[in-house]
Amino acid sequence: MAVHDTGSITLAGKQVGRTQPAITHQMHRLERAVGRPLFDGERRHGALTRDGEVLLAYARKLLSLNDEIRDRFGGPDVSGRVRLGVPDLYAAFLLPSVLAGFARVYPQVEIELRCLRSIQLRAALVREEIDLALMTKQPDQEGGVIVREEPLVWVAARDFDLDLRAPLPLALLPSGSLYRQCALDALEQVGRSWTITAVSDSIAGLQAAVHAGLAVSVFPLCAVDGAICRLTTASGLPDLPALRIVLQRKSSDVSSAAEHLAEYILSELGTMGG
Repeated sequence: MAVHDTGSITLAGKQVGRTQPAITHQMHRLERAVGRPLFDGERRHGALTRDGEVLLAYARKLLSLNDEIRDRFGGPDVSGRVRLGVPDLYAAFLLPSVLAGFARVYPQVEIELRCLRSIQLRAALVREEIDLALMTKQPDQEGGVIVREEPLVWVAARDFDLDLRAPLPLALLPSGSLYRQCALDALEQVGRSWTITAVSDSIAGLQAAVHAGLAVSVFPLCAVDGAICRLTTASGLPDLPALRIVLQRKSSDVSSAAEHLAEYILSELGTMGG
């Protein structure tokens, strides 16, 4: 993998901490063990044969499994229950792989997921009904750690007929939503007329309205999949801002399990947003 990814025996040696002759010898041994040539032409350039490409795919899987085993048995012995609050949109599009990875490393931690709108999560934190909240940062919100910035985009069904002369039909979250306010403010600034045809507390409701071709909506970029179409300024719609996603802990001390989950989310989502 190192020879292929760096394109050089010398650079591969530096990456894995071995000399160039040692890497060359190891590649010879690997080819003898497999019984087929793995490099196309000069080995020092890292170009692979077809068999080499096949073996590379297996090598990536093996090293990934090795890392998973190391994480599973090398992590600290942490247990307990964590109440994590998150809007259903982020739960559906940002958290699945993060929670799966955390569960592999900390199998003794039980996560109780509570899906609420961001404005409701702030109140739940104050009442200490949840330990952590991953949510959209509100204009007047203090505290919390910024995880990433998420652009807002206009979305519609792929066959949606956008009539620039008619009021724009919208499917939005209820009043109090920052997504809703950003959409309406942007339309007001450019003088675009609009009408709200669907209101839903959940991403599933908004998706249903969009997929049915009833309305245009505003989603974070992470929630745009192949079933819907992203509308750009070329469609006559104004630009939308990027919103900040924050992770906030309850005011009193959180448990070790909650702290480990918080750090894991910050690490994983921060990387994904780069």
